[in-house]
Amino acid sequence: MAKAFSVASWNVEHFGALRANGSPQKPIQPIVDFIAAQKADVVAIYEVRSSLVFQPMVDKMPGYQFHITEGPQAQEILIGIKKGFSGFVTQKLTFKAGQAALRPGVLVTLTIGGKYYPLVFLHLKSMTDPKGFGLRDDMLQRALNFRKVLNKAGGGNANYIFLGDLNTMGMNLTYSNKDVTATEEITRLKKRAGTSSIKMKVLDKPIPAGLNHQATYWPGSSSSLQPGNLDHVVAADHLKFKQFGGVSVKLRGWPEEPTSVKRDAWAKSFSDHALLYFEVQKV
Repeated sequence: MAKAFSVASWNVEHFGALRANGSPQKPIQPIVDFIAAQKADVVAIYEVRSSLVFQPMVDKMPGYQFHITEGPQAQEILIGIKKGFSGFVTQKLTFKAGQAALRPGVLVTLTIGGKYYPLVFLHLKSMTDPKGFGLRDDMLQRALNFRKVLNKAGGGNANYIFLGDLNTMGMNLTYSNKDVTATEEITRLKKRAGTSSIKMKVLDKPIPAGLNHQATYWPGSSSSLQPGNLDHVVAADHLKFKQFGGVSVKLRGWPEEPTSVKRDAWAKSFSDHALLYFEVQKV
């Protein structure tokens, strides 16, 4: 089956954040080089903190058109679409769950071979307190329900995908035994996505070497936190994807490093999140 398009999705921790003297906290060019090396048709970068990243991206990736979210939030989402692809970009405030400071979603609608492929890129609320969990849960439900909106608008089975840093880290209730683990939150997402009214699936990712569970976040080998499965791709269940060793999403970055020491170094220089790469097959 022929490829329709490829996507690279990456939370680059505090990308372009500045020190007090105005210099970037991390060298920008190596990060831009890594993004460009993916050669993805659509690129989504989360946690963009300043305009310093724009010119290096444009210079390194002249074959792309770039778009960035705007608003009162401190962290933006940067989208790059390879020239030659027909893509319509819309900032979606509905995914802010009525909270002005939350990050908006980005809807990118690709047209390929007369077919529409709506992609929603999200960076959801973090934290394990009840407020954070509740806002994240609301935003996830909005993302799932958007499938119904697209189905109705298109008069059929929308080729819908939403993805990004969904921050599925569970909920911790200090004075209660009704905590929600990160695994339970992901299981809840899978069940809700798989209902007959939604018909979506959470794509499989590989388990990084040395771990016993899927993980896209590396807190560091000396951290009290465990590696977390925070970044996801949720797709309409009829869509087909290229397989990478039996999974639909390939992880690049720290999961490719063979030792904890090298993973720590990668996270420090680039990001504590893995880059997610996948290829959608034509419908």
